[in-house]
Amino acid sequence: MKVKLARKRLAAAATTLAAGAALLLNATPAQAATTFSVSDNCDVPWINCSEGDLHLNYNSMQYATDSSGKLLTSYASFYGDVYDYAGTSQYQGSTLYTYEYVFGNGGNGNGQQVKNNAASVWNCAPADNYYVYYNSGYLGHSQYFRHAYAYDCYWADLDSTLKNENASEHFA
Repeated sequence: MKVKLARKRLAAAATTLAAGAALLLNATPAQAATTFSVSDNCDVPWINCSEGDLHLNYNSMQYATDSSGKLLTSYASFYGDVYDYAGTSQYQGSTLYTYEYVFGNGGNGNGQQVKNNAASVWNCAPADNYYVYYNSGYLGHSQYFRHAYAYDCYWADLDSTLKNENASEHFA
């Protein structure tokens, strides 16, 4: 009886080992990944635009400039619909390219992720209105930002629900 039980265990172990070996032999090679940090979604090669019109600022209006008007805050620029402020990815051959959106331009918050870190918005688009959303995918609470008039940017703080809790934007 003990011999039969030992043979069954040995057979089960051999079957498990053979299945594991088959998985290893059929496994695909690891994919290469490359990540870039950008502060303008127009710098992503597969996004078709020339410059961002909606600028998310790290600081609220009160802290974005000093008393002389010098800009203290970092910002990120976007054009069009942005599904997720964390960034975007795309395979090109066997390499996954990821572009993460960060605040740039050397001010407060420089290098920080945009998603859930913005406090105010400049809409410098001459004709485009935007909504900024709480969740990725244009979901949840949103705030409307009208287009600029005569190329003068419309600047507003994000409301208390969206301040440091912002994840996507959509043309209005």
